[in-house]
Amino acid sequence: MPHKIGFAVVSSSGNEDGYSANELMVHAPTVNGWRSTRSCLYPQVIILQLVERCRIRKLQLLAHQYMISAKIEFYVSDSLPEYFSPNQSDRFQRLGYVSLSDNEKTGFKARELKSVHVDAMGQYLKLIFHKNHVNRYNLYNQVALVAINVLGDAVDGEMASTPTKEQLIEHYLHNTHEDSALDGTYLGKLDSISPLDDLAFDMYQDPEVAQIIRQLDEKKQDAVRLERYDLAKKLKQAIADLQKVGERLGRYEVEKRCAVEKEDYDVAKLKKQQMDEYRRKVYLEIELHNLLDMGLIQRTEEFPLEPLGYSGSPRQPKPKESSKHKQGKSIEKAPKSEPERVSPNPTPPQRTPTPPPTPQAQPLIPKINIDALPYDERPLPALRKQMGETQNQLPEPEPPESAITARSTGITGEPEPLTEKAVREASFPIEVYGEGLVAGAYSKTWSYREDALLAIYKKLMEVPAGTSKDDLKTMMRAAVFLVRKALVDKVASVFQASLKLLKMIITQYIPKHKLGKVETSHCVERTLPNLIAKTGDSTTRLRIVATDFIQEMALFKEVRPLQAIPAELVKPLKPNTPTRLALSQLELLERLLKDLGTDNSGFTADNVMQLHDGGENETHRK
Repeated sequence: MPHKIGFAVVSSSGNEDGYSANELMVHAPTVNGWRSTRSCLYPQVIILQLVERCRIRKLQLLAHQYMISAKIEFYVSDSLPEYFSPNQSDRFQRLGYVSLSDNEKTGFKARELKSVHVDAMGQYLKLIFHKNHVNRYNLYNQVALVAINVLGDAVDGEMASTPTKEQLIEHYLHNTHEDSALDGTYLGKLDSISPLDDLAFDMYQDPEVAQIIRQLDEKKQDAVRLERYDLAKKLKQAIADLQKVGERLGRYEVEKRCAVEKEDYDVAKLKKQQMDEYRRKVYLEIELHNLLDMGLIQRTEEFPLEPLGYSGSPRQPKPKESSKHKQGKSIEKAPKSEPERVSPNPTPPQRTPTPPPTPQAQPLIPKINIDALPYDERPLPALRKQMGETQNQLPEPEPPESAITARSTGITGEPEPLTEKAVREASFPIEVYGEGLVAGAYSKTWSYREDALLAIYKKLMEVPAGTSKDDLKTMMRAAVFLVRKALVDKVASVFQASLKLLKMIITQYIPKHKLGKVETSHCVERTLPNLIAKTGDSTTRLRIVATDFIQEMALFKEVRPLQAIPAELVKPLKPNTPTRLALSQLELLERLLKDLGTDNSGFTADNVMQLHDGGENETHRK
């Protein structure tokens, strides 16, 4: 199975100060990458030495957002030629080239991730960068490379030997001339590559969380081999959750670094505290499930990042002495490339203000706040009493790993996975609150839908005052998206939970964080049509609750100056308006006229009488 191959930078044509080619040996969100000197001569060359002789299967390049080379060529060799050797170019075998986008369509804000499928053997990789794309940001005509990833397999004697008759027949039957970048493969199908070895994983993950994810992935594979599928399922879910956590911590780290560069140390301190608090909270939740031994976690401050030549994928073998093998004849072709756009949107923070105790190995069963647990991880009521009794007794030792599955049977099941249509529809709230919580909001089980809304209510109530305005608005609008969906729910408790969340957003969240009338107007405009439609519901209880809430919302001091509700109520009724909805709308109009009057309220004698006449005629007609 192809895996990440470590490498060291042998040489480069040159670099700008602070952007050495050695930066390419480390994959992390905060790396600078390599950048050529200003007004350099082209082409620029970088030579990499892999930790061992490998069969290279895939190359990944993360380009700069505006210092972009028009074309990058790839060469591979088994040995490094002498610097002044006359036949230096003959030692390297050309694999082909890739062209990079000029990035004008993205406004030079996104970075292009280019994946190149190859099939070549060697230990040295040479990259030749041709002249840059010209744009207004690249003042000195430089080229840059943020990161490079090499994926492949170690070469042994069998792989480098002459193919057998059976291999040639298999190759002839299943391959075409266009199948691979180099005609040197006899396997027909490219082996799968772990997502944990993908360049995007390391470049947008917190290094510490990435290490934990790899440990959990190894545990998951062991659990599958032992047919412990319940444990494997829990580990899979933990990995998915941690990937979102790692991406968020990676963004925090980038923001902290930007603040340090601007010498804004107050913001940097706040970001550091925010990261530590969020990290402790997540690690504590993982410890409750016994999915990770906290003693194995190595903090990045104590263990700095190492070059890829000596750290990387857990499946990567240690460097060993390379040996010479007979190399098969290859045909030069341009590698196939798969351009991808990697520009992750910032996700607002999710934090709990009360910091949990420092994670450490303890023989005591931790006291669990049931209400603080995620909605899909709360114990059954019967187990809550049992847990309370256990915590009042003398401390007991933590059960062994073999008891994890047995003890975890008290946890309620998870909501069903989102359909493809739901994922597309709810992509925005998924980015903000995670797929697990949004799956609850879309679940067919009403209790999951209600719990998801209450969980969002709790998250918004706990957002600290120092959070950036953009993050606050993003969290609010994602919540309004889910509220709007819940307002058409047939279950009374889900509908009431959506009203509770909407009221909190308008009367507490927006004023607390001073988001202004624009966000209040957004909430009202997005939810009012569904609320009015609910006043025509066939269920009397829901109809009454919706009508009362609209009346109450119109009187909110934040909503009243907008005059949005009166303006919606005086709109002429359509000919096909249901009778119940028309009567409820006229009744609501009558109530609000008593409360608001016609003085600067959105109601005037003309628009009210016009609606009244039209409503009466429509009612008599029906």
